[in-house]
Amino acid sequence: MAVVSECRFRRARREDLAAIVALLAEDVLGQNRENTAEPLDESYVAAFTAIASDPNQLLAVGELDNEIVATCQVTVVAGLSRRGALRGQIEAVRIRADQRGAGLGETLFQWAIARCRERGCSIVQLTSDKSRKDAHRFYERLGFSASHEGFKLPLEDEAERKRSL
Repeated sequence: MAVVSECRFRRARREDLAAIVALLAEDVLGQNRENTAEPLDESYVAAFTAIASDPNQLLAVGELDNEIVATCQVTVVAGLSRRGALRGQIEAVRIRADQRGAGLGETLFQWAIARCRERGCSIVQLTSDKSRKDAHRFYERLGFSASHEGFKLPLEDEAERKRSL
């Protein structure tokens, strides 16, 4: 395992996309959601293009020995609550399996939170699947609190159903 301090975090580039999708597919939940087949599905390319062109989005990677070993997405969300405060939303955090447990996740979060501060965010938030108990302990250790209950309404199934009619 490489030294965490040698990891360099940066904005993702198009050529990083396959490695990012592989990280997303590496975990238990992602195994059923992602498709790592080459060439990558065009939906990934379209999503990457949309993220890369949005100034309120930052898709980041951690690079170690010229390999992508970490990723996360930071979104700056403008809102009226909290007197018009900006929120930093950190999502899709993944550390390559062989790099876990050495402090890389904490270093990635410190880097992502610093990006939120640079943008003037007054709060950083994230969501995490209820089944990710280890991740919840990790987030709490970083100072996050489970202050809200999240709800989701999947729209993909509805769209699929309408297409099949």
